Amino acid sequence: MIQTVNAKINIGLNVVGRRADGYHELSTVFYPIGLFSGTPYSPWPFSDIIEITPIPEEKDHRFLFTGNPIDCPLHKNLVWKAVDAFEKRYYEKMGCEMPAMNIHLEKHIPDGAGLGGGSADASFTLLMLDRLTGGHLGQEELFHLSATLGADCPFFIYNRPCLAEGIGDRITPLSIDLTGYWLVILKPPFAISTKEAFSGIVCRSDNSEKVFSESVLEWRDVLVNDFETHLFEKYPVLLHLKKDLYDGGADYAQMSGSGSAVYGIFSSIDQAGKVWEKWRATEGYYSAIMRL
Repeated sequence: MIQTVNAKINIGLNVVGRRADGYHELSTVFYPIGLFSGTPYSPWPFSDIIEITPIPEEKDHRFLFTGNPIDCPLHKNLVWKAVDAFEKRYYEKMGCEMPAMNIHLEKHIPDGAGLGGGSADASFTLLMLDRLTGGHLGQEELFHLSATLGADCPFFIYNRPCLAEGIGDRITPLSIDLTGYWLVILKPPFAISTKEAFSGIVCRSDNSEKVFSESVLEWRDVLVNDFETHLFEKYPVLLHLKKDLYDGGADYAQMSGSGSAVYGIFSSIDQAGKVWEKWRATEGYYSAIMRL
């Protein structure tokens, strides 16, 4: 089984409180991106690829990672964690071991960018394993299992526009539709870890629900990413990228998640293309353009 794996952007991101266990309460809108990667609508590749094949004659799973380098031990990789979590839950429910699997991840979505690539890989792995083993867990159980892997993971089980609250484990599907818009993603040559992003965060009141009642052109004055305040001070280039997207004609621009990617939503492909062309040749920078 082969599956392309899309990413996400955050539309507004408010940190609304801190729980007793140390985790932060969030309110944000997740929107899937890269769904048309490799098609005439978005011919430039922007997705990971996972291939999983049962190898019942083997005892142990095999893992192969290609594409972008993955700089962490195998047992800390989210795909490995997803396989481990699924295997344990499968045994608890079915009373037997699942077949050994050959798992190949080809990585293209940039890491440390706030685009949820690692979380998407984990959730898509869970979904694929369930299909390959008979569908005994189902969407709801996979949703809860994914929440044990990471805050963004539950969204990718649904993989449709959603309001995410709590630590990302309270998901409400939305009817928001950006079909016809164009997205430009710009990422400087550095990543921002979740730990670094949260180290300087200041909790504030929530306003993400306003996304439903405002047009894209009005989001600029309504929807904010709370991480931008301190991360823009530490990394001024992020503010520069956001300003350049607006100067280039974006209807809305924001840093996605905890960074370091900044995106712009454009109604004009010509304007989007000009901004993308400007940055695609800049050494060390990652840029992408795609239809939403």
